[in-house]
Amino acid sequence: MMPSRPMPPTPLRRARRVATLTIGLLAAVVAVASGHDMFVKPARYFVEENAEVLVRILNGTFSRSENSIDRVRVQDISVVSPTGHERLDTASWSATGDTSTFRLRTGATGTYVVAAATKPSVIPLDAKEFNTYLRDDGIPDVLDARRKSGELQKAARERYSKHVKALVQVGQTRTAHFGTALGYPAELVPLDNPYALAVGDTLRVRTLVDGKPAANQYVLFGGRTPKGGRLVQRHVRSDSAGVAHIPLRQRGIWYLKFIHMARVAADSVDYESRWATLTFQLR
Repeated sequence: MMPSRPMPPTPLRRARRVATLTIGLLAAVVAVASGHDMFVKPARYFVEENAEVLVRILNGTFSRSENSIDRVRVQDISVVSPTGHERLDTASWSATGDTSTFRLRTGATGTYVVAAATKPSVIPLDAKEFNTYLRDDGIPDVLDARRKSGELQKAARERYSKHVKALVQVGQTRTAHFGTALGYPAELVPLDNPYALAVGDTLRVRTLVDGKPAANQYVLFGGRTPKGGRLVQRHVRSDSAGVAHIPLRQRGIWYLKFIHMARVAADSVDYESRWATLTFQLR
């Protein structure tokens, strides 16, 4: 018998194949173009004294981590508590599956800062990917500058690093440790303790870049309600002293974030960005 020949693809099969390839390519473009936010998201924001807390590092969105951060990329793990500023051994960092974790042992009652920072990395992006990233991740000033200079069709190499923090309330006593600056290249430093605030209050937070106030910085904020609903993401600009005013309209787990990007000259990259995020819970 003659071997059977494969049937030529029908128009319907060809259409399905094209559609599948198109969806795959679009998904790849979106995955590359979308920046990966990084957040410290402990299993609990209100904790007892002398308790162990699992601290998760989400690298993706505030709801889902898309990939873990390898230990070799970790620059710093810090905890600020009533006993001072402690830098944890990076050996405590675990990167399993899509989420990085480490464990925190609480001590005396107070408002703790739990933080981590990554080493700088470099990524090349084509023009479309870079423009989409600037638009979607809250960097409108750089996008506007590219538009005005006629560079929207120009690819870019970016060096980036991420500096993330969470506030954890241990026991009942609210302490001033929440306002400790860690000296990260980019940082959100609260001027008010969110655990002393209520729905309807305003949280003041200072945006710092290289330890200096970042005036007119674009800051995004949002989160999740206690039932898992979305707190609509909004934005504000910091004032001349680098202070952003965040209206706390609902209970839930909140995030604040900004990306400070600057053009770089005489370097192997075109831009350098420093990311900062802060999370806390409002009851």
